[in-house]
Amino acid sequence: MPALDHRTHAALRDVRYTPFWLDTAGAPPAEPALVRRVSADLAVVGGGLTGLWTALLAKEADPDLDVLLLEGRVSGGAASGRNGGFCSASLTHGLGNGADRFPDEIATLVRLGLENLEGIESTLQRHGIDCGWERTGELAVATEPWQLDALRRHVELAREHGGKVELLGAEETRRRVASPTYLGATLDQDGVAMVDPARLAWGLRQVCLSLGVRLHEHTPVRSVEDPGTGRLTLHCDHGEVSAGRVALGTGAFSPLLRRLRSYVVPVYDYALMTEPLSPAQLASVGWADRHGVADTANLFHYYRLTADNRILWGGYDAVYYFGGRVTDRRDRNDETFARLAEHFTATFPQLADLRFTHAWGGVIDTCSRFCQFWGQAYAGRLAYVAGYTGLGVGASRFGARVMLDLLSGRPTELTELELVRSKPLPFPPEPVRWAGIELTRRAAAKADRRAGQRGPWLRMLDRLGLGFDS
Repeated sequence: MPALDHRTHAALRDVRYTPFWLDTAGAPPAEPALVRRVSADLAVVGGGLTGLWTALLAKEADPDLDVLLLEGRVSGGAASGRNGGFCSASLTHGLGNGADRFPDEIATLVRLGLENLEGIESTLQRHGIDCGWERTGELAVATEPWQLDALRRHVELAREHGGKVELLGAEETRRRVASPTYLGATLDQDGVAMVDPARLAWGLRQVCLSLGVRLHEHTPVRSVEDPGTGRLTLHCDHGEVSAGRVALGTGAFSPLLRRLRSYVVPVYDYALMTEPLSPAQLASVGWADRHGVADTANLFHYYRLTADNRILWGGYDAVYYFGGRVTDRRDRNDETFARLAEHFTATFPQLADLRFTHAWGGVIDTCSRFCQFWGQAYAGRLAYVAGYTGLGVGASRFGARVMLDLLSGRPTELTELELVRSKPLPFPPEPVRWAGIELTRRAAAKADRRAGQRGPWLRMLDRLGLGFDS
């Protein structure tokens, strides 16, 4: 790693290498691990947002259903509790990605996404979950001239489908959030909320327990077996579960189904959190409407204010390590943290003396179409969802609804969607997998440096329907 300049070194000198949201005394005590053989009507594997929503929705639909939730560590302790806290209505990782891949049903997906966001807000209100929910909307900012055309196309596409997206000029954009780098923006006022993701997960966890969901944490599921009895058996370290149905939502972690290994890759995402801004510092930035913000480069940053007026600053580097092994050691990447700190100062030079208190990273699950996919196994007794690519805070509830519909065995509006019935293209095995992902990342960075001009590799991916998205 190259030597840090004095200012970057000072900004990062006292950071804690742990996710800000999880670094709090508010974390609930862990539920005991499973140490015996039990049975359940529905076993949910994975205590992230997907699993929590699955258990909650299942119990709300049928209070008599015996639901068991199994989590390998602690609920909300992985990607669900350490992300940026952007809760988006998009089910397709952005309108453009959805329109390109599902043109015949994108209007339906937009409607379902907004209904899903409303459903999340309604659940929080109904159960009194305090997770810092703010329906702020999101600014997508252009920081280079070539990005302005993409903003205009996005507004046109959004308006085609009834979206309320506004195009802002440079002056209006800087009035909302003051950065000399901004040349324009789009504002989606309705489609994004800000949330404290850990408190969201902990709140859903508490509701699950209050509804009668049985939860075992520190209980990784090692394998699933069909013993031929009409039920499935889940093998854990010190216990066993016999379940009539199984919902699988383990994200980027080692899948129980071999087939998923071809479709999902673990990509490491990194973020910083600043110290709280003083009133004078906050005034220098503006940000009165507290919008979430993301720039529109291929390798992009996302950032937002917290309840105590810190700035979360993340993104840009998305790192796939050869072989795809997930290990806590890779949650820290000092080179990326330094790069993010430098980019922060370039965006907000008026905050050049601000220090960072937290720096962290971890895996997200991505697939070749950049949005979630579903499937079933064991004669329909197991359903799974994976591949959220960073937009799982909102889409996880929708993913859970689809899994429950699939497990019911009855066709619904959701199970008939092409989004649900189709699969992304699988990734090739190593070493081609790593080489392809690395080549794509480098080509995207090069396109950013060349005024958005896409080189031969990215153009080929576009022709194959694998257009690189974030």
